[in-house]
Formats: sequence, structure tokens, C-alpha cells
Amino acid sequence: MKRVLLLLCEGTEILEAAAFYDIMGWSGSVGPERVAVATAGLRSPVTCASGLKVLPDVSLPEVDVEQFDALAVPGGFEEFGFYEDAYSAEVARLIRSFGELGRPVASVCVGALPVARSGLLAGRRATTYHLMDGRRRRQLAEFGVRVIDEPVVREGNVITSTSPATAAEVALSLLGDLTGRENADLVRRLMGFGG
Repeated sequence: MKRVLLLLCEGTEILEAAAFYDIMGWSGSVGPERVAVATAGLRSPVTCASGLKVLPDVSLPEVDVEQFDALAVPGGFEEFGFYEDAYSAEVARLIRSFGELGRPVASVCVGALPVARSGLLAGRRATTYHLMDGRRRRQLAEFGVRVIDEPVVREGNVITSTSPATAAEVALSLLGDLTGRENADLVRRLMGFGG
């Protein structure tokens, strides 16, 4: 069984986090391999964007990266405190640890910014939120990232994307990395995403 760590920062975008949780759950229900998802945060509860409160399974300082096959980093809203957690030293250490082990790191929307801040994307191709006059993309470039204008960008073991609308595609790509393309295609089809 594969295990995914789902990072929940204060102000996390609910749709982006839910895509990882739900799609990995479908794998165990209709596919050949179960994928367990554990949530981690710096606080408990984590207050997501728009006020939904979530109790993480584990406190971030207690995470044993060796126990996980991949990291999922949903984005969030600045006005709900996302960057306070996302730009913390603890989050940067977590992301670097997955990178050092060569394990997949999949981010959605502005989730690419803490991944870049950790140093994992320096000199590499990536993308992030494309609206707001390109402000988030300029921030991404400030971390030494080669910003690409595509909905989903894969660079080695890192996936980045442009917006909440890409969350399911990123989660399905991560599922394919963990359990094989055939399984990801099965889940995609049965969930009604086509394919």
C-alpha cells in the first residue's frame, strides 16, 4: 500500500486538498491498490479557506518522511493565513526531505510557492496561479524558477499547476506515479473525468 502525506496549511483551499484525498480513496475502492492519505499540519485544527476546520492526523514536527511515498501540497488563500504556515521553516524542511529522497511532490496552484521557497524548484520548470496580473508567477520566478505557461507542469518528481481547476488532474497524475498509469486511467474514467 502506498502512503501520501497531505500538507494542510492554515488557509488551505478545500477543493485542492479534497481532490488528493478523494482520488486516492477511489484507487482503493475501484482500483488494484489502496493509497492511504494522512494529513499533517502545524496546528490543530487547521482552519481552511472559508472557515472549514480540519483536524490533521499528525503534527508536522512528528512526521516521519520515510513512512510516505509522496507529498501533496494544495495551495491556499493569503487572506486566510496560507503563507504564514506555507513559508515556515518546518514546511520548507518537509518539502526538502521529500525532494532529497526523490519522492514525488505534487502541488496545486500557489502550492508551488512553498515548494519553490524550499529550494526544490531552483533552476527548474514549474507553474503557479496564472491570474491576478501574473503576481504569483512573478513570485515563483523570484525563487529562481523557470515559469512555464501550461496548466500542469511536470519537472522530474515535482508536479505544479495553475489553479484549483487543475487539482483533479494533479491528483490523478500523482496516483499514476504511485500505482501506474493504467490504474490512474481507470479511476479517471470511473470518476467521470474522461479517458
